[in-house]
Amino acid sequence: MPTATLNLVSDGSVRRREGGRSARVRRATLDAAMGLLFELGPDEFTVSRVAERAGVNESSIYRRWGTREGLLFGALSDYAEEYPVPDTGSLRGDLIAFAEALAGFFSTPPGAALSRALAAAKESAELGRQRTYHAQLRMDQLFEMVERGVSRGEIGPSVDRRLLLDMVIGPLHMRTVLTREPIDDDLPTRLVDAVLTGLAGADPQHPEALTAGR
Repeated sequence: MPTATLNLVSDGSVRRREGGRSARVRRATLDAAMGLLFELGPDEFTVSRVAERAGVNESSIYRRWGTREGLLFGALSDYAEEYPVPDTGSLRGDLIAFAEALAGFFSTPPGAALSRALAAAKESAELGRQRTYHAQLRMDQLFEMVERGVSRGEIGPSVDRRLLLDMVIGPLHMRTVLTREPIDDDLPTRLVDAVLTGLAGADPQHPEALTAGR
């Protein structure tokens, strides 16, 4: 099973570069947040600890992220964006690679705990805004992955892109948040093959069969 890793430096932050004071404050805060999440887990995660590590004022964090949960979601979304959408040359390969990366993160203690904490978080206007923004941004990127598969003729143009992605990603979230079952190493591949078989009515390991009869 692939595991999610961070390029952490000695103080637990992530080594990146961005310009501008506002960007630097944002970067320092998110890096400190992810460092603390991986060290302490979400139960010990507080805005004050993040502010101290990042060297910023708590008020600056609350102005930008609204709540502790908003900061948690912002950190998770930023971390997810570090994983580029796969481009393996096939839709099946792309979906498996993405599902494996997601399963790898959910299989880490911080990843699982963070996902559960966000699922249980009290909804707020700011958290809802951030959730909608980041989810749409990520979905737009994943839709491009499916579009490449359509352009290669691996799947029909009428396929419901969102349904396809929901069917691959949903069970991983269910095991992490609801049933808390371990994610088997071969689950991402089995999910992708089941989804592509159901949507295309053919063997996903043989792309030429996906368009047969169309």
